[in-house]
Amino acid sequence: MKLARTLRLDISDTQVFDHPANPGEWAVSGGFAFSNWEEGDLVGKARQAFANGWLGLESFGRATFVAVTRITPAEYAAATEALACHFVEGWGAPSLEAARPVAEEELAHMRAMCEDHPDNTILTVARELTGAGVHETFRVIPAQAAGLESFAVHATPDDTPGN
Repeated sequence: MKLARTLRLDISDTQVFDHPANPGEWAVSGGFAFSNWEEGDLVGKARQAFANGWLGLESFGRATFVAVTRITPAEYAAATEALACHFVEGWGAPSLEAARPVAEEELAHMRAMCEDHPDNTILTVARELTGAGVHETFRVIPAQAAGLESFAVHATPDDTPGN
């Protein structure tokens, strides 16, 4: 099973986003955060988050790049629960029970996007406002021969908390 982790190649994310994600967080597109935005909302650092920010699932900050990597079932379940909690605490979902299916859908979309790419493939997102709402497009940057092991964090089946 694959998902994507936030990737920081330089310090630009710390300068362009109000709240940058930490390197190595599991991530989803996070386009839902902009569902009710209008042109007037697209100013400054908020515009940058809208235009191309992935959503990290620990800090709920933004990152410009994510890298495809393997995720364990336990990590996937924890990421789903973290996003469901965020929907309750940050977005006013009525309960975890109501938020969980939406979180599961967000992670399933990201998982499907990552599944057919080799580890270390870099993904970017670009958003625009249209008459129908937010439109997202994704760019795939193939993994290079040198690899991104020094940047991306890879899980192994024997990774457990405390090891």
